[in-house]
Amino acid sequence: MRKVIKEQMKIGQVPIADIEIDLSSRDEIPKLFMGLKYIYCTPEIRREVFKILEGMIPEGVDCHNGRPGMELWKILVLGTLRLNCNWDYDKLQEIANNHRTLRQMLGHGIMDDDYRYALQTLKDNVSLFTPEVFDRINQVVVSAGHSLIVKEGKESLRGRCDSFVVETDVHYPTDINLLYDAIRKVITINAAICLDFGIKGWRQNRHITKKIKKLFRRCQKVKRSTSKDPEKKAKRDKLIAEAHEAYIDEAQGIIDRVQETIELYRGYCADSRIEEIEHSIRHAERQMAQIRRRVLDGETIDHHEKVFQFFKSIRSGFVKAKQGFLKNWD
Repeated sequence: MRKVIKEQMKIGQVPIADIEIDLSSRDEIPKLFMGLKYIYCTPEIRREVFKILEGMIPEGVDCHNGRPGMELWKILVLGTLRLNCNWDYDKLQEIANNHRTLRQMLGHGIMDDDYRYALQTLKDNVSLFTPEVFDRINQVVVSAGHSLIVKEGKESLRGRCDSFVVETDVHYPTDINLLYDAIRKVITINAAICLDFGIKGWRQNRHITKKIKKLFRRCQKVKRSTSKDPEKKAKRDKLIAEAHEAYIDEAQGIIDRVQETIELYRGYCADSRIEEIEHSIRHAERQMAQIRRRVLDGETIDHHEKVFQFFKSIRSGFVKAKQGFLKNWD
């Protein structure tokens, strides 16, 4: 037997409509209580939500006979708190047994002070509150919120949201670090393929990567001097040109070695990995050409020729290749 909510109130129980909620609190729990209270006290929304909750009852369960299970309203309240507050079941059990306002929202009165929720009881019942059920209820709540906010005569609702900073590994795009990204990708995939097929020559792939990174760091450091002295400026420009030329030569040498190795396992390896290497090589060759034009020839690179993220470009390249493959397949 399982009901949505008990219609008959008990002695000492506070009606949900009369529960006092601390509106001065900045915690999320009072805000959730206000939303749940609004759902319960608004007949139209309550009917829709209760109808969705009835769909949580497993097939073959008689709602009028058998042992009483946890009311579906309690599952909604506890499930909403657990998801929005990001609690585990141990935290949920502690709050459900000791939070006075929550116990009133669950329908407990002064006669139920000794009633305690067991951990396994919460796990067995709150797990019925699946993401599908939550999404359906969420649609009803969002629609109700729109009806409260949208003014008469307006067809749609426009809102603003704030953003926040998260840690990321996306670096400032320059031609030298985009070249390093491409070469590193080429070395990593090629070394993995050689390991799979027992091809020698790339056992020291980590050492090769460190070597190209050392040259990349050197290119970064030589540009930091800001002296306006003509003699020092000429010396700095010479060091910059030498560092970039050594960096490009090393990258070209790695590409030549990889292209020779590709011919050893072409036809045996999955085409997708070879295509990824070749795409990365094309990207590296473009960056090397731009470095030569910018640093060695003193040319200004047009904006439309620049690439700002290597891994985004490689993903878009594979999407286009896949679309072309599917088109030819049809």
